[in-house]
Amino acid sequence: MTQNWRFAPHDESQVRRLSSEMRISPLLAQVLIARGLQDVGTARSFINARMNELLDPCSMPGIEEATDRVIAALNSKRRITIYGDYDVDGMTATSILLQCITLANGQCDYFIPNRLDDGYGLNCDAIRELHEEDPERLLITVDCGITSVTEAALAKELGLELIITDHHQMDEELPAAACLVHPRLPGGDYGFPHLCGAGVALKLAWAVCQKLGDGQKASPQMREFLKCAVGLAAIGTIADVVPLVGENRIIVRYGLGALAELAPLGLQELMKVAEIKTGQPLDTEDIGFAIAPRLNAAGRLGQARLAVELLTTSNRERAVQLALYLDELNKNRRTVERRILKQAREMVEENAEWEEHQTLVLAHPDWHPGVIGIVANRVAEHFEKPTVLIALEAATRTGQGSARSFAGFDLHAGFSSCAEHLMRFGGHQAAAGLRIEEDKIEDFRQAFAAYAATAPPPSDDDLLVKIDAEVCLNEITKQAVLELDCLGPFGQENPRPQFVATRVELAEPPKTMGEGGRHLSLVFQQHKTRIRAIAFGKGEWASQMEEAGGPFSISFAPNINRFRGFESVQLQLKDWISETADTPVTS
Repeated sequence: MTQNWRFAPHDESQVRRLSSEMRISPLLAQVLIARGLQDVGTARSFINARMNELLDPCSMPGIEEATDRVIAALNSKRRITIYGDYDVDGMTATSILLQCITLANGQCDYFIPNRLDDGYGLNCDAIRELHEEDPERLLITVDCGITSVTEAALAKELGLELIITDHHQMDEELPAAACLVHPRLPGGDYGFPHLCGAGVALKLAWAVCQKLGDGQKASPQMREFLKCAVGLAAIGTIADVVPLVGENRIIVRYGLGALAELAPLGLQELMKVAEIKTGQPLDTEDIGFAIAPRLNAAGRLGQARLAVELLTTSNRERAVQLALYLDELNKNRRTVERRILKQAREMVEENAEWEEHQTLVLAHPDWHPGVIGIVANRVAEHFEKPTVLIALEAATRTGQGSARSFAGFDLHAGFSSCAEHLMRFGGHQAAAGLRIEEDKIEDFRQAFAAYAATAPPPSDDDLLVKIDAEVCLNEITKQAVLELDCLGPFGQENPRPQFVATRVELAEPPKTMGEGGRHLSLVFQQHKTRIRAIAFGKGEWASQMEEAGGPFSISFAPNINRFRGFESVQLQLKDWISETADTPVTS
């Protein structure tokens, strides 16, 4: 379904004024104004964001006490264990604190739960095991723990010192850990609430480095470490899809630069297998589409510890082995995804009665629980419905499910309404998980669809695509795109500028590309200007566009394609309308 496009207001005099005062192109001025940056001071502040604008780490609730406890453990030679999560955010957060404490001559190790066996976050069995092994250790969570009330109570009962650092949504009852570190703790006034787990870990490492230094500045060795740590935090920030504004944008902006110069040994090798050229600045797409999936594959397939080892090893031979292995895991993960996606689509087509449902609930005994979340997202986009995929376990006759939303539907509220059919569930509006008894799936399917039928409809903002400006293709030059890049790094809540061009023709028949013809390659022409374009995950558009015929109105985000040393403008096609059709556009 083509979504409605909402064009930002265009005030020609305002565009001319900002363009003149900042000495920038009218196109960049229009994009700045479209994003609420109308005055010179605000626009320059956004474009020139500096590292010294990061907030003092000690202003984050709980960090000063946590730092004191870490220093005390270092001074008393106690073991410090980092308890991480199995996603990229958790892996990078674990790596940051592990390296920080090791460089401070601390005895430090880490524990990552197995996604398939242990599930998410703190668990009581792990706490008992860690306590039995060393009851004097200091246990620090990263990217998890803020809802672990039962587990924190057990640690307290056992006398195990526990620091919880997290960024996720809190429940009304907070865990009774020795110390909590969270940017949104009640009673705190930290100025930026959107850090990811690696961002919180970076702030704790920074505070520890300050205290180990002169109280204000870290030692030269630890300052060098912090530069590398910003790079790791950038990877976690991009992979966790938190808003790329404020502190997150600064961390990513400078972290990507740091990775080009100071990437850990293992990451250098991973970049080689991902065919990313080392020594030049990375962008968020390099992380989001090449680095993060390979790291994530280890966690999804139950081997997250290997990813942390890759990010922290100083052994070149081991780094090469791990990078190649994670690349192989990622290939396996993609193969499994394609199979599950094919089965899911066939399942929907075979059950015509589900067409009336506003949600999809699909279950299969051969699906891998570590991969279904990614596929659920693709199924939700394809069928334009909130989707739950469930991997069934024959031995227990239960299923583990992952859900992804569509058009702003609140999954957590939907699951809450169907709680009687579920063993347990968790998550938030856009993504959630559940466990269910196999014989309850049909009841859940009907109840979930019934809830969706009565739920508040999507808002206009959920359905409208924001367009920064209407342009002609001859305006999208290499120089223009490079100038627009000053608005980056791009990501959640700070997307690449998105434009619309009208009366555009196909210069060549569209071609599918990639594994299974999943992606689409095109060449558009408007008057005498030709530009290549790609549509990721939209291979089915090839036949649709040929059948519809031009001219087209196209919505796209331009970038620079760097291939074998050559640079050229490339459009990422987001949406299209055949101008012979009557599709509404909102201004």
